[in-house]
Amino acid sequence: MERVNETLVAEFVFLGFSSPARMQLLLFIVFLLLYLFTLGTNAIIISTIVLDRALHNPMYFFLAVLSYSETCYTFVIVPKMLADLLAQKKTITFLGCAIQMFSFLFLGCSHSFLLAAMGYDRYMAICNPLQYTVLMGHGMCVGLVAAACACGFTVSLVTTSLVFYLPFHSSNQLHHFFCDISPVLKLASHHSRLSQLVIFMLGVCVLVIPLLLILVSYIHIISAILKISTSAGRYKTFSTCASHLIVVTVHYGCASFIYLRPKSNYSSSQDILISVSYTILTPLFNPMIYSLRNKEFKSAFRRVMGQTSCLVN
Repeated sequence: MERVNETLVAEFVFLGFSSPARMQLLLFIVFLLLYLFTLGTNAIIISTIVLDRALHNPMYFFLAVLSYSETCYTFVIVPKMLADLLAQKKTITFLGCAIQMFSFLFLGCSHSFLLAAMGYDRYMAICNPLQYTVLMGHGMCVGLVAAACACGFTVSLVTTSLVFYLPFHSSNQLHHFFCDISPVLKLASHHSRLSQLVIFMLGVCVLVIPLLLILVSYIHIISAILKISTSAGRYKTFSTCASHLIVVTVHYGCASFIYLRPKSNYSSSQDILISVSYTILTPLFNPMIYSLRNKEFKSAFRRVMGQTSCLVN
């Protein structure tokens, strides 16, 4: 109770977009269009995978989960950001800030472990093709997704608890457009070194461990690809991994820049730019990278559209 009584800040004020009104209106229009496009493409991906039986395999199951996760991730941050771009006072309650931080950490951390699961799926498909359908059955896929969600939930709960256990009774001016860890920690009245260390170690676990698992998977994948006799065969096999590698590079590059830097290198302006990229741009590009340029997916989409038009007529 003593710690709660110390917490005098009732709300936080976002200062992430403090540009002139005309610029904020322009940003609102651009971000809204990008957000609607992201929602639309992810809806197409999920519905196509669910409706077309040809896509009922582990790779597309993970892709559907990834699209759903990214839709939820953007929903946690972007609608509030869009509303703030049109608002005179950009505020969020103390509890609302904690809920937002927990939600985006849960989805972001789960995303990291899900990418590791997708790397394992590619390893099984290329290195154990004869046993792939048996080893990567529906139960295994659901178990990997559940494990990713459990890890994300644990990390986000511990991190959010450590951040909001600290007292906040000085400034409430948050130099960001959502409740990220570093900007909120800067407003705490005093920083516990233990809390900061635990948060950093959790970040290392969420980013480094899945990345190491992905690297191990790709070491085996590359070894298997090099054993293929023809260059066309090697290219065709590796092309099934290219989309995953691009998404992994973007995700871990942005996240590592934000969460694994020394605190002395913290820059709110840099963080805002990087945060815009992984909250708006990355969820926009991922569907195009993974599905909308995939021949198998486009064929399935045409089949679904054909079936839908027949039902309508």
